[in-house]
Amino acid sequence: MQYPLGLNFKIMAFAPQISVTDATGQQVFYVKQKLFKLKEAVTVFADAAQTRPLYTINADRIIDFSAQYHFTDLMGMPLGSVKRDGMKSLWRSRYNILNGSSPNLVIREENPWIKVVDGLVGQIPVVGMFSGYVLHPAYLVSRADNTGVMRLAKLPAFFEGKFKIDKLADLSQAEETRILLSLLMMVLLERSRG
Repeated sequence: MQYPLGLNFKIMAFAPQISVTDATGQQVFYVKQKLFKLKEAVTVFADAAQTRPLYTINADRIIDFSAQYHFTDLMGMPLGSVKRDGMKSLWRSRYNILNGSSPNLVIREENPWIKVVDGLVGQIPVVGMFSGYVLHPAYLVSRADNTGVMRLAKLPAFFEGKFKIDKLADLSQAEETRILLSLLMMVLLERSRG
């Protein structure tokens, strides 16, 4: 994959859809979330036609604030998981990326005030439509020693979410896959926050 990656999230679609392309415009991932499921289950495809499944993401429990989402490949082999950091995420979104049972990477919202302002401005008729074009949350993926390894930032867009994913450090293939799947799941979970 050639970075930066572009992530387009179709907000106005009936079922949320995410398309990830690399710097050359080649599609890397495609996700179309199924609606009305009590227990979250997402399939990540290599193409928009949804003919080549790559990974699955499954919640460990029925709708819960701090559910853990497990990643598996096509053969059912576990690749890791991501878990929202419960009450700490009320102010600043925080997700732990786990390899087995121990967290080795963390996704943190860089500036929680953007979420607060977006929530307030979003409630104002007409003006609220422009909040997605002006307010841009960003999320940093870092190691336990706070070394940044990847960054997801929202870009200006109307009626859809556009994000850019930058790679900040060298990663193993397993780490890179785990981080990208975690960012996809986080975008699906955080969609109501812009």
